[in-house]
Amino acid sequence: MALLNIRVEGDEVLRKKCKPVKELTPRLKELIEDMYETMYEANGVGLAAPQVGVLRRIVVIDVGMEEPEPITLINPEIISSDGEQTGEEGCLSLPGLSGEVTRPNHVVCRALNENMEEIEVEGEELLARCICHELDHLDGVLYRDRAEGELHKVQPIEEEIEEE
Repeated sequence: MALLNIRVEGDEVLRKKCKPVKELTPRLKELIEDMYETMYEANGVGLAAPQVGVLRRIVVIDVGMEEPEPITLINPEIISSDGEQTGEEGCLSLPGLSGEVTRPNHVVCRALNENMEEIEVEGEELLARCICHELDHLDGVLYRDRAEGELHKVQPIEEEIEEE
């Protein structure tokens, strides 16, 4: 496994629409493993393939408490959503920034898993927000595009601890 370079805003790959995965090759399996390692190293809860420069419809998510296991979504699509939540979002591709975004509070997502088996993932609150955020990446949409008002700087946790 290897750490991948996370693309940041300004990189044109983040604004492109991704292509569906037709078959899961050994190279794509390795990509998924590397995406998890990269996401964990960056303290993220989700990562989409275009964020590491690959224009394929692949997302990895691990929000911790809500889901007992990490979720791999290949060719995902939201098939239903309801409710509404507004809250702070950040993104590994917009480091040091956050902003208020309104998303559905509940989503059902249909996708293929890492074995190319069809699955449905149902999420509420943080998981619903994460699914919507990561699927946006597959269509070249950043949370900045949906933010209400300006984004603001986030102070790194290490700096907060040092100041106390």
